[in-house]
Order: sequence, then C-alpha cells, then structure tokens
Amino acid sequence: MFEISKSLVIAASYLVIIISLVPLIRQDYWIFRVCEYPRLQKLFINIFLLVVMVAFFDVNTISDQIVSSLLLLNTAYLIYQVFPFTKLAKKQLLTVGKRHSDKQIGLFIGNVFQDNKNAGEYLKTIKSKDPDVVMLVETNKWWASQLEPLLKKYPFQLLVPLENTYGMMLFSKFKLHSGKVKYLVEKDIPSVHTRIELPSGDLINFHSLHPTPPVPNENPRSTERDKEILLVGKEAKKSKLPVIVAGDLNDVAWSYTTELFSKISGLLDPRKGRGFFNTFHAKYLFLRFPLDHVFCSNDFTLIDIKRMPNCGSDHFPMYIKLQYSPEKAAVQNEPEADSYDQETANKKISKAT
Repeated sequence: MFEISKSLVIAASYLVIIISLVPLIRQDYWIFRVCEYPRLQKLFINIFLLVVMVAFFDVNTISDQIVSSLLLLNTAYLIYQVFPFTKLAKKQLLTVGKRHSDKQIGLFIGNVFQDNKNAGEYLKTIKSKDPDVVMLVETNKWWASQLEPLLKKYPFQLLVPLENTYGMMLFSKFKLHSGKVKYLVEKDIPSVHTRIELPSGDLINFHSLHPTPPVPNENPRSTERDKEILLVGKEAKKSKLPVIVAGDLNDVAWSYTTELFSKISGLLDPRKGRGFFNTFHAKYLFLRFPLDHVFCSNDFTLIDIKRMPNCGSDHFPMYIKLQYSPEKAAVQNEPEADSYDQETANKKISKAT
C-alpha cells in the first residue's frame, strides 16, 4: 500500500510538471492552450505534492531526489509566473492622485450567461455601483427585454442581442461617437467599437470583445480568438486617443496571447500588483480563472477595481473606475513589442482564416 501511494504521488508529480510546461509549446489546439488556465491550481497542487514527498517518504533514492528537485524547480517557476498578479508585485497602473470627476469613467462588465434568468440580481448589482458604462455579453432578446430599465438611465447604447451566446449590449451615460459593431474574424462573433466622450469633453477609444474559447465544443483552436485579440491590439497601438479594451476574452490574464496583446497594444493591466480577480467559474471555487479583462492606455490612473458578487452567471461581473490622467503617461511605461513579438503577432493574424 505504501509503495502504491508513493507511486501515485510520483505519477501525479510528473503529470503536474508536464501540464505546467505544455503551454510553452506554441500550438493553437485547445489541449495546449487550456493548460495555461489553471496556473494557481497547478501551483497549489505542486506545493502539496512536494510537501507529501518530503514529509511522508524517505527521499533517499536518486529517482525520489529527482522528482523532489523537479517539483521544487516547478514551484519556483509557477511562483515566478503568478507573482506579477500578487500584491507584492509592482503595480503596472498607478493609483489615482488628485481626482477630477469630469475625467472619470466607471465601467461595469459582465458575462451574464445566456441561460441565466436572474436578471433582477444583475440590475440590482449594476445599480449598487452606478457605473457610467455597462458592457454585458451573452445577451439575447430575452436579456434585452429584461434590461430595458437601463435604457432611461443610459441614453446611449450599442445593442447586439444574439441567440448564439455571443450577443453584446453596451449602455452608456456618456455620449458615444462613431459607434460600430464589427465582425472582425468570424461572421457571427461581434465586437463593439466606439468613442466615449467624458464630461470633460475628452474622447476615449473603447473596444469590447468576446471571442470564442479554445474548447472542443466551441472552437478546437485558439487561432480565431488570438487573431481578434491581436487585431484590436494593433488598432489600440495606432490610436492617438486614450484607449480602453474590455470584455470576456476567453483567455487568462497571464497567457502567452494576453501577454503578446499587451505588448502589441501597449496597454496596461490594472490587476498587476493588485490581485487575480478571478471571474470564472463563479460556481466552482477551485476552478477559477481571470477571464474578464479591462486594459487601458498609460494615460489613465486607477480609482477602484472590484470583482462583484455572483448574479447567477458562471462569471462574476467586474467593476473598474478609471481617471483620464494624461500627465501620468510620461511615468507609466508601456509594454513594448520587439521584432519577434511583432513577427509572431503578424503570423497569428495571417494564420486565421
């Protein structure tokens, strides 16, 4: 029994190490990409296995010492990967200093889960934060009817209710300019693009996305998702206006594609140095990942960021309040893409059909 238990621990150790290294293989097929998601889970399991090896077994053979050493190295590797999203790390986006109410924007984003019928709870949660802009995805005609109370308070809208779980609805107190719904990659997957006018008169380029996830029942590859994310990243980089990109990207905050997007776009992640803000899956504590994102250009500062209570969906909503602070652009370094990053992004974009 002792030997069997030890064998199981060793087998599990090699499995978690392999799963930790699989994302280094730059393949688009889902089996490679989904291994990027459970980074924290891999770390906890890895530490647990290392403790079991050292505490309960005599690590006195070469093979045992190899397993223990690999677990120790993998622990260090995983800590290195998650560290930027801990409160011990440097904040990528500065906290606001002097406040200017006319340059602020409160944004509420959420994947409502199309089959969720708890619209009243969603409306209550939105009301509790009184955001300036509300961006909801997976909204169909039923959700459009339930969200009618928002129409009076948010007179500017871009509404694309769909029955394929990729509907999008944007509600804004602030005036919208040049609002467009685009189908950047797939003919039935929309994205929202508009300029938002702050009370100060400043304009913001706003993009919201909800690409397909790399899972067998949706899309076996991440190719289309990656292309849509990177196309918007390139658009953000060219913008002469401040930029916000938000939505359920169906990708984790620390993935290779998200990091590439950040470099290509030059946008900052308010979560870095503040926490993980895991938004999915709302109903399973140990299976939570940061899939819902808000990125912004370096001429913003942060007032507030919060994961909101569950409203019956498989995603928690997110609330973030930013201030347009153009004077801070000089002291907030943009992520930069080198020639290899640019080449990789161009290949990914051209690869998708």
